[in-house]
Amino acid sequence: MKNKQALALAIVAIVAVGQAWSQRKSGDYYEMYSGEVTTLNHLITGTENEHFMFANTIDNLIEYDKYGVLKPSLAESWTSSPDGLVWTFKLRKGVQWYTWQAKPYAEVTAQDWVDAARYILTKANASTIVDPLSTVIKNADEFYEAKITDFSQVGVKAVDKYTLEYTLKAPVPYFLSMLSYVTYLPVNGKFLEAMGSTFGRDHKSVLSNGAYIMTEFEPQVSRVLTKNKKYWDQKNVNIPRLIYRYNKEARTLAPELFLRGQSSYAPIPSSILDTWMKDPAKKVQVRPSRVSYYTYFYGFNFKPTFAAEYEPANWAVAVNNKNFRKAIYSALDRKAAMLTWEPYSPDRRIIKTITPSFFASAGGRDYVSTGDLAALAGSTPFDKAAALGFKAAAMKELAGKATFPVKIMMPYRSDNIYEWANRVQVVEQQLETLLGKDFIDIIPVSFPSTGFLSATRRAGNYGLMELNWGPDYADPQTYTDPFVSGANYVFLDSSPAYKQADGKTSYDKLVDPAMAETKDMKKRYELFAKAEAYLIDEAIVIPFARGGGGFEASKLEPFTPPYAPFGLSTLKFKGQIVMPKGMGTDEYLSLEKSWETARDAALKRAK
Repeated sequence: MKNKQALALAIVAIVAVGQAWSQRKSGDYYEMYSGEVTTLNHLITGTENEHFMFANTIDNLIEYDKYGVLKPSLAESWTSSPDGLVWTFKLRKGVQWYTWQAKPYAEVTAQDWVDAARYILTKANASTIVDPLSTVIKNADEFYEAKITDFSQVGVKAVDKYTLEYTLKAPVPYFLSMLSYVTYLPVNGKFLEAMGSTFGRDHKSVLSNGAYIMTEFEPQVSRVLTKNKKYWDQKNVNIPRLIYRYNKEARTLAPELFLRGQSSYAPIPSSILDTWMKDPAKKVQVRPSRVSYYTYFYGFNFKPTFAAEYEPANWAVAVNNKNFRKAIYSALDRKAAMLTWEPYSPDRRIIKTITPSFFASAGGRDYVSTGDLAALAGSTPFDKAAALGFKAAAMKELAGKATFPVKIMMPYRSDNIYEWANRVQVVEQQLETLLGKDFIDIIPVSFPSTGFLSATRRAGNYGLMELNWGPDYADPQTYTDPFVSGANYVFLDSSPAYKQADGKTSYDKLVDPAMAETKDMKKRYELFAKAEAYLIDEAIVIPFARGGGGFEASKLEPFTPPYAPFGLSTLKFKGQIVMPKGMGTDEYLSLEKSWETARDAALKRAK
């Protein structure tokens, strides 16, 4: 009884706080940026730097509330056929497209989603966001590859002015969540055709139907988003303007500008965090950043292409030995590595599975507590004795086959983003000390930030590397994408130990039946859990941390914006408030605890 009363009180408290926030007026939001956008064409770009603008200027069919519960946006309702193949959306009437001068241009209709899909699936337009359509929509891939030329055969149709219909290739249990991704945003076809190749060149060559309109855009100077006073849901938009000023030293200057009142937000890097925490005036303005559903892990490369000085042939022999990988898996002290990134609360970021906890659930059970993953989620991977045992076994098995110490080429970015340069040195010292320099020789190699992934991970130019992945939809399948055959992460399909006669890997053969199970979600999750546990048990990857986290100084009121682990939702300013001053850690953690309690209740009600 007491627990129920406490839950009710917590929910009432956070609802009351939320109501108080929405009743207050908000000031403008100011932030500096150093990374310029390359286009405002939302139909071609998959870069988060640009997605922020689309999330705030263009609405889609659905959105998420502050607890992560799916709710209507431009679609007032939807249904699916009994076989899960046909999804029908009834659109909100009277929603307008607006020009940069806030003048109505045309009503938003079902045809806008058809026109957007046709543009994205036209190969000549070189869109980088094709996959969420081509992989699930009927005949989408066939149209993209010009195997058919009649777009009416593609499963995106305007049944009438306010009814949109998607037909899928096969049932997709997570289809609704995919609609939060940029690929499913609409476009006005008439305006798109009128602009031609100039569409998305600047703020005057795009339209808005969302909470904000881009009223200013001058590359490497500024960008301004102004509240759309005619927005269909404008009562939930509190911040009048989002004002961004360019400065190539934004990351370095932001903390000081926040203290001066010239910026509403600043990340606080670990290099100055200790100074802020010891200064009473600054400490009350610094708070934890929210963790995300990005996952960070160390991956072993089974297709080494690195320079001869790092002995790729020798690495290829060693990496295909399970005990060699298990030695490193068990020897890695994740907490020591995380202290370079999150010195005040490292444990909140560390994970033992690839998929973070609370990402998805079925049958009332969190995915990482499902089947074979449950034991791993509760395990203690860092085990000195086990590491030395695996080392001994590996050296015995590799005697006469590999040369010791095995050189391990380990790339990192030279700009030390997220303290990467510091962390790679900690990992080098920690692993070599525990396993011995007679076993491994870790060699950190610096690469410039420009073109970093193309020069390293995508090219197979690494031995062991800190990698990351973010989800695209609400299903464990999204975390399999980096590891299946054809992916450019660990290149498991290049391993003689895992590639089978039919060209598939042993991991593929665990993922395939999980993907095929589309009706029994409990069984589906158990099958995916079996595949993920296999990756970890085989030490093909070493789970490390979830994204986000760190510390920040921010005037944004927390826990009020749309919340979701994927898509555009977390980039929205809808529902947010700019406070007169920042918030300290204690106040933040108290609100976070209340939000988590209220979120659990909201998700149960939604289920």
